[in-house]
Amino acid sequence: MKKGIVLKLFLLTTLLCMLILSTIFIGQTIFFKQYYANQKVNDIETGIQSFKKEYLKAEEDVPAIQKLERDFYKEHATWITTLDSAGNIKYANDFSVKVHIISTKNKDFMDSDITIPLYSFIGLEDIERLKFNLEQGKNIMIDGAIKDDTVVPVILTEEDGNFTLENKLLSKKLFGNRTETEPSTKKDLQIFLIGHIKELQLPEGTIRSNIYTNRVFIERIKQFQQNLLFNEKPSSNAKTMDYEINNINYKVLIRPIKNNNGETTYIFAMTSLQPIDEAVQMLEDYYVYFIIFVLFLIVLASFYYSKKIARPLLQINDTTSKIANLDFSETIPITSKDEIGTLSHNINTLSNTLHSYINQLQQDVEKEKQLENTRKDFISGVSHELKTPLSIMKSCISILEDGVASNKKDHYFKAMSKEVDKMDMLIVDMLELAKFESGTYKMKMDVFYIDQIIEYICEQLALDITNKQLHVHKQLSKTKVVANQHRIEQVITNFITNAIRYTPKNKSIIISTIEEQERVKVCVENKGAHIEQENLEKIWDRFYRGDTSRRRSKGGTGLGLAISKNILELHGAQYGVSNTEDGVLFFFYLNKKE
Repeated sequence: MKKGIVLKLFLLTTLLCMLILSTIFIGQTIFFKQYYANQKVNDIETGIQSFKKEYLKAEEDVPAIQKLERDFYKEHATWITTLDSAGNIKYANDFSVKVHIISTKNKDFMDSDITIPLYSFIGLEDIERLKFNLEQGKNIMIDGAIKDDTVVPVILTEEDGNFTLENKLLSKKLFGNRTETEPSTKKDLQIFLIGHIKELQLPEGTIRSNIYTNRVFIERIKQFQQNLLFNEKPSSNAKTMDYEINNINYKVLIRPIKNNNGETTYIFAMTSLQPIDEAVQMLEDYYVYFIIFVLFLIVLASFYYSKKIARPLLQINDTTSKIANLDFSETIPITSKDEIGTLSHNINTLSNTLHSYINQLQQDVEKEKQLENTRKDFISGVSHELKTPLSIMKSCISILEDGVASNKKDHYFKAMSKEVDKMDMLIVDMLELAKFESGTYKMKMDVFYIDQIIEYICEQLALDITNKQLHVHKQLSKTKVVANQHRIEQVITNFITNAIRYTPKNKSIIISTIEEQERVKVCVENKGAHIEQENLEKIWDRFYRGDTSRRRSKGGTGLGLAISKNILELHGAQYGVSNTEDGVLFFFYLNKKE
């Protein structure tokens, strides 16, 4: 049964692939080239319509029009420009020579300036000799044609005759063969001018440089200008034409339009069909290799079909065996929507469900262990921390009961009151720490100025600072932050109180805020003894006193930094402690208000 199905699939695949190859080959050799050409012309036609609207809207704004031409080329891979009524490229002043007319039979041009485009005479590769022969002040003779009061120069000759530029295409039509004795029949179009050069403009790095280097494009413009001047093939003025040179096919599109002044302007576009010609030729040459490659793929497909049914079943068996041993690391890939695919999906769902329940059970067990450890730590810490004040109070009560030192009753009562206050403070801190570590506490965020909070806390602690004769230096910036104001006050109070506690008399405490791009760093640095490197991380632990400088007599419950750590972690804030050159720096970051 399996061999029959595989054979049928093999034959079906072979026939299908051969049919597809035949269809593609016929389509490429007969239909695709024509389809591509028609589609590209239609796209360009649509683009020209948009270009026309934007061109008329630009109203002689040269940079805007040149940008339109550049964008059109990028979008359609088609050269485009605008021509005036005489067939000259408009706005070609960057590759031109300005001449002041000093002699002519046509009085309309006497003592006037005309701009002669040079692209129809010479290519950019010959620019260097132009700079010498068309220097400012030199006299030049102009033979040309006149069309709609526009001079179309055909031959430019230096006065001494040593230098000549000629548009040969127009020259032959306008003046004929100069060896012939018969006069030209185009004398009504001819005009002769003499003038001196005022300015030479060359396209060095201008936007139009690429157009001037495309000689095929320029030659088609010159051919169109010839037809326009001599009324040859007038219907071509608004047609799409085919053009071939050097075995490359081109499409030329010419569309006349009326500008806002009523003058006739032409949109002239040309695109190459060379890419599709090259692609089709290459595909035809390599079709033999394509067929061999497809046959090879068909052979591979037959092996694939032979394992299409057996492989999923074997994989299902392996995966279910692992699930039976509580190994859920492997899932069955679903490659079909048939019964095998449905079975694979159901097994994967069962595996994921079992895995999630077992993971949840393990997490619950770990959480219970953690809670048990927390309870043990809590009881151990409370027992340890309450032992000393209870011992002191017990001693005081015994002394008072025995009547010893009855004259110091006030002293012993004051000592017991102090120890009660310490136990009260310890219990409040322990309860607050337990609340933070429960995982259920949610921070409510406020927006406030961090510098105002620091100033307020310093005022509250001013008496402690003065009693110890400390110098507090503040470097604060007026910055809004997003955080829980009450809890951040608690953190800063803990940091500053800690600094006051461990800073020697007459030393300094530096409180600063450092602004970064999206957050602010709050720093509290106190001068004094360093913390041992191995103890830097331990100081955040509850009841930690790493050395004699941090003994119980310094005051505090040993929970301030642990509480601060939990508050900052609930904020998702980065925090830390480090030794400085002559002290210890505590810091944390808060997000700035946007």
